[in-house]
Amino acid sequence: MPAFDYQGRDSHGQAVTGSVDAPSIEAVASQLMGRGVTPIKIEPGKTASDLEKTWKEISGQNKVKVEDLVILCRQLYTITKAGIPLIRGIYGLQASMSHPRLREVLESIAADLETGMQLSVAMHRYPDIFNNMFVSMVKVGEDSGQLENSFDQLSIYLERELETANSIKTALRYPSFVLLALAVGLGVVNVMVIPAFAAMFEKFNAELPLATQVLIGTSNFFVAYWLHILVVLIGSWVAWSRYIKTPAGALFWGEKKLKLPLVGDIIYRALMARYARSFALMLKAGVPLTQALDLSSRAVDNPFLEQKIVVIKQGVERGDSLLRTHHNSDMFTPLVLQMIAVGEESGQVDALLTESAGFYEREVDYDLKSLSDKIEPIMIVIMAGFVLVLALGIFLPMWEMYSIQK
Repeated sequence: MPAFDYQGRDSHGQAVTGSVDAPSIEAVASQLMGRGVTPIKIEPGKTASDLEKTWKEISGQNKVKVEDLVILCRQLYTITKAGIPLIRGIYGLQASMSHPRLREVLESIAADLETGMQLSVAMHRYPDIFNNMFVSMVKVGEDSGQLENSFDQLSIYLERELETANSIKTALRYPSFVLLALAVGLGVVNVMVIPAFAAMFEKFNAELPLATQVLIGTSNFFVAYWLHILVVLIGSWVAWSRYIKTPAGALFWGEKKLKLPLVGDIIYRALMARYARSFALMLKAGVPLTQALDLSSRAVDNPFLEQKIVVIKQGVERGDSLLRTHHNSDMFTPLVLQMIAVGEESGQVDALLTESAGFYEREVDYDLKSLSDKIEPIMIVIMAGFVLVLALGIFLPMWEMYSIQK
């Protein structure tokens, strides 16, 4: 179906613009009038070529990020809180949305709402943007008549997720740059520096130390087989990426990354915070207990921990208490288990789980702030080792030749 760009004015006289998929200009005008928009100008839209669409998919321009969802939740909260009709409000958001993929999805959702479809059902058609937890929260808000509260809680939850992710990226930025610089330095040394010194040493026919021989041999191998090394590295990366997308690979990597040096424990506690906060969010919204556990297991986004949460859910279905099932999972600290016990006794599990999430998040924040202090000495040792190898391999034979000449 072709796309048409339009300009018009809404019922308040404000200018609106956007794009609509329709079979004809007359159908566009009829659709706009049904929304309360008076069309001023309608013309065929510029359709992107297949190459352009493919490039946007590869470059991630069409990917809806957490930041976009946070803004969307805030805007939907404002609309529902102000009592603006949902269809009109979503069409207004669609017209002002800068993200092309989200603008397209909002337009489709608004069109579905015009046919009588529920918002949660319309959102469920786009699982790549709105996950099961998001849709369930919207569904609970629709059924309880408190849709604005659902969007408010979702925005707070997504904001916290975004803050944690940004903190982790910030903490890992320094070591990533150091390792990248070291890799580039090794490449330059192997390709340009060592071959030049090797040619000079060959002229003197001097007996070279073992460290120098290893350096020259490594350099020769790198220069001769750099293309093969590059192919192996790329092939290994592609194979690993595909493997961890399989059920067995995702389960294996989900367990192993929790045991990585320095960052494994941080990842674990961040995921525990996500579980506790999402579980509390579901319970507070009125989602049934077993369904809340099921949705929270998916929100963790770690197959290894997801299996453990599924076992908790099965225990609850058998009639076990939350405390007993969580204790048997070996996932939580005694302090958090005590909070769950108190929450279960007082009927405030959601509030105590929120406190547990805050406890984990504070620990993660502290560890992230001290992560650079832990990594910095390791980086210094690696750089010192690199300099030492160069000194022993290159400068030591030069000093020996200089002493012989004297």
